[in-house]
Amino acid sequence: MNTKLIAKNPVAYHNFNIEEKFEAGIVLAGTEIKSIRAGKVNLKDSYASFNNGECYIHSMHISPYEHGNIFNKDPLRDRKLLLNKRELNKLFGKVKQDGYSLVPISLYFKGSFVKLELGLGKGKKLYDKRQDIAKKDAERRMQKAIRAESKMV
Repeated sequence: MNTKLIAKNPVAYHNFNIEEKFEAGIVLAGTEIKSIRAGKVNLKDSYASFNNGECYIHSMHISPYEHGNIFNKDPLRDRKLLLNKRELNKLFGKVKQDGYSLVPISLYFKGSFVKLELGLGKGKKLYDKRQDIAKKDAERRMQKAIRAESKMV
């Protein structure tokens, strides 16, 4: 099935070590779907948590639809995530016991359905972030040196 990326969370991999990924559906209203199709969604400060045995995404901003009038919903309302029972139980156990967090990674269309990619990860410490930045910088320098050397030959 074809997928089309709508939005990515720019800080997900910077702040967390993602160990496992899950795909979840989202319960949305009609005007929210129209705003998403227009690309007016932001995942930057969003997170997922459990409430009464169900998983919800919080702080995912979907801008109100311009032509939606009274049918528009609150842009930051909590939205229910659709996961099967086995996935819910596994995620609930990990989040409650092991100090893991549920981080939204990306939002995309799969066919005509909107799906959210959730990552199960642990938060990085400051020194981990610095190591990652240093590693990326070293790789960038090596690639630049290789390109410069190939142009000279």
